[in-house]
Amino acid sequence: MIKRILQGSIETSLFKGKAIIIYGSRQCGKSTLIENMLHGHKEKWLYLNGDEADVREMLSNTTSARLRTIADNHSIVFIDEAQRIPGIGITLKLFTDQLKKIQVIATGSSAFELSGKIHEPLTGRKYEFMLYPLSFSEMAAHHGLLEEKRLIEHRMVYGYYPEIVTKEGEEEKLLKLLANSYLYKDLLMLEQIKKPVLLEKLLKALALQVGSEVSYHELAQTVGADKETIEKYIDLLEKSFVVFRLPALNRNVRNEIKKGKKVYFFDCGIRNAIINDFTRIGSRTDTGALWENFVIAERMKYLKYKEIDASLYFWRTTQQQEIDLVEATGKKLKAYECKWGKIGKTKFPLTFTANYPGTETNIISPGNLEDFIY
Repeated sequence: MIKRILQGSIETSLFKGKAIIIYGSRQCGKSTLIENMLHGHKEKWLYLNGDEADVREMLSNTTSARLRTIADNHSIVFIDEAQRIPGIGITLKLFTDQLKKIQVIATGSSAFELSGKIHEPLTGRKYEFMLYPLSFSEMAAHHGLLEEKRLIEHRMVYGYYPEIVTKEGEEEKLLKLLANSYLYKDLLMLEQIKKPVLLEKLLKALALQVGSEVSYHELAQTVGADKETIEKYIDLLEKSFVVFRLPALNRNVRNEIKKGKKVYFFDCGIRNAIINDFTRIGSRTDTGALWENFVIAERMKYLKYKEIDASLYFWRTTQQQEIDLVEATGKKLKAYECKWGKIGKTKFPLTFTANYPGTETNIISPGNLEDFIY
């Protein structure tokens, strides 16, 4: 069993009078994490799946008395895919306010749906956690740092979804199934997604632009849509944990890009499945961009799991001077360049170092990767 970093944080939050909410994409391991954790507890627990119609009916527009009957003599109630249940915010509020001896845990694969439904009813009544696909840190802890470093090229191609990691030899088939059937299931149920074909075109365009600055206007022209639709779809993709955006650092330095943005994928395997390219690293033309996506996604997981409150940016000037990642923690800045090949003499732009004195600068390569994400 691969132990998830988040498990300890969730366990320490049990029975403190608040609902526990866990976000994450479908198939990233939310159910497995909670089930593994609960099997180690003496309390009786009940599993309810929001994808099932009778569960949705049972938990919708309910009362505390009915919930007490449903919970029976269980101390923990686990509601999976809770975003599918109408009125789930009020249901969770009833658990926390009226059934104080019962710990309710809810998971959701769509932050857009679930957070919107629970935000107001659960104000001050919830602990929220974000679960990503498996991380470099979790796999290094599972079978050793040396072994995981040997698998970096494999991870860059196939990613870190649990089923992909654990079923060797079936990666391509399973990734295509995941990308086509599971990952967008919640998105395609939303009324805002009226053109699934447009969503597919947009995802492919974003996958081909990983590592490059994106323009909503240019994307709109590429896929045949208007700029507002593109922005809305990217926002929904982000809230369904498929992609994430990195804004440009802009602190009024002359010639800095003001409103730039990059879009990365939470998982490199999903990105490669979208463009149907599982070519080995040594034969690819996009290795540098893929390494950049891999490093930034893993650094983001590391910061979240370590509960380090940092804002992430990229930096670029109109003269095309660029830094891959800038991390702001309070007033402190750290700048990172992602280099797949030999590091050599890599210098950070003088425009940046002169205007941001005291910034810690680092080169992240396969040789020193563990210093930044483990």
